[in-house]
Amino acid sequence: MTKILLNNIKIPFEADDAEIFEAAQRRIAKSGLDTSGFAFRLYKRSIDARKNDAILFVCSVLCESETDFDLSSESLKKMDGAILPEASVTAERGSEKLSARPVIVGLGPAGMFCALLLAENGYAPIVLERGGDVDRRTAAVKSFYSHGILDSNSNIQFGAGGAGTFSDGKLTTRVNDPICSFVLEKLHEMGAPKEILYRAKPHVGTDILRDVVKNFAARITALGGEIRYETRLDSVDGGKAHTSAGDIDFGALVLAIGHSARDTYKMLMAKNFTVEPKQFSVGLRIEHLQSDIDRGLFGKNAGNPKLGKGEYTLSDTKGQRGVYTFCMCPGGEVVGAASEEGGVVVNGMSSYARDGKNANSAVAVSVFTSDYGNTPAGAIEYQRNLERAAFLAGGSDYSAPMQTVGDFFAGKAEKEPSRIIPTYMESGKCRVARLDTLLPQYITSELRRGLNIFDKKISGFASPDAILTGVETRTSAPVRILRGDDLCAVGHDKIYPCGEGAGYAGGITSAALDGIRCALAIMRRFAPYEG
Repeated sequence: MTKILLNNIKIPFEADDAEIFEAAQRRIAKSGLDTSGFAFRLYKRSIDARKNDAILFVCSVLCESETDFDLSSESLKKMDGAILPEASVTAERGSEKLSARPVIVGLGPAGMFCALLLAENGYAPIVLERGGDVDRRTAAVKSFYSHGILDSNSNIQFGAGGAGTFSDGKLTTRVNDPICSFVLEKLHEMGAPKEILYRAKPHVGTDILRDVVKNFAARITALGGEIRYETRLDSVDGGKAHTSAGDIDFGALVLAIGHSARDTYKMLMAKNFTVEPKQFSVGLRIEHLQSDIDRGLFGKNAGNPKLGKGEYTLSDTKGQRGVYTFCMCPGGEVVGAASEEGGVVVNGMSSYARDGKNANSAVAVSVFTSDYGNTPAGAIEYQRNLERAAFLAGGSDYSAPMQTVGDFFAGKAEKEPSRIIPTYMESGKCRVARLDTLLPQYITSELRRGLNIFDKKISGFASPDAILTGVETRTSAPVRILRGDDLCAVGHDKIYPCGEGAGYAGGITSAALDGIRCALAIMRRFAPYEG
């Protein structure tokens, strides 16, 4: 069988799939191959809107034939194609005996995929999740929004599905790994929409993600795994995990703790795990009308259902630090993502339909390790101090400090929202404040520079009535838990730091990939636990 992936097929966006496949067939035919036995499938599709009066789809098409063709690298180059590698995950079983069942800490993307792969192969993992299941977690978030009562163990950061459950559910990644296709296929199997398999910027949406997470949990338990919710890891000694619900023996321990588990970081450092500080980013979340973003990107074609909602990824690296947009949520809302009392954290979320009135994204600036003393504790305290300052600036009731872009540039706090109404915590629970003085001067100056640059890329991005809320501090883990080539923590055999919280991923897809890597590493070494 031959599988050829044809890249860079450009066609007007009004084209349907049949026209895209005809273009792929013509390209194959030009190489001299008989196309009669080929089947065609859309593999990736992105939008090129650099000229909004001539918007294109840029597609990759998978061309499959039962015939084995011997294709030279030269012929593949001529058709701008490549032989597609298999995206399978093959588990090798080791012979070393597990002293107890494997335990996974955290049911975010890394923990879910690690647990599922272990369960599918007979390893019967135990998953410890400090937060609640999807329904209890959703209720805790609603209580926080309505009454200002924060559950520090079950919130937008912690609970079934991790921080991704309350997000746009983006599945983009810069990781070039064929197993990415396996991740997408598995998410689709668990209920994610089919278009995640071919869209260049796939997303699931928080409403569908919640059901996907439930399906993952059900599959893990049906295959012999066990999930213990509201069970927080407090300490580790030898082969024993000390938790808020009692001690648990483990044969292998996967630390898929998420990027906000500050108490766990503190415990690991006290237990002599090698934890190093890393660069991260902080900033603010900006809101525009989605219709303004659509017009800025698509011009007269704004609103065409074939184009969907306008989304952007903007960056500029010419400054000393670099500024970029992060986690853009078309038709979404700004969420209260605090996980510690007395702190305000903002993030973004949208449903599958992306049918909200506003668009939002983070605008973030790099923080260097030298900014906080080059220590892991300093990194965590840097984030925490900004969150506490935002809490005070918002009135100490979890309202978010808010400032119009016009006031942010002018260095004042006078304008209330007008045309663009903030969505924070569903009701726009905001208080006008000086965000330009809340952040360090080197962050504020880069944000102002970035807003001006991005306005040249999307007209109206720096509109004076656009809304800024703060602070966005949880863009990635502030530290990394070092591990060796066997993926075990340095100096701690059988303990596997994993995913975004350990500093080895950034987003749903890359975290899932790292969860798979850790599961494969455990299986290569150990045989299933026999009890």
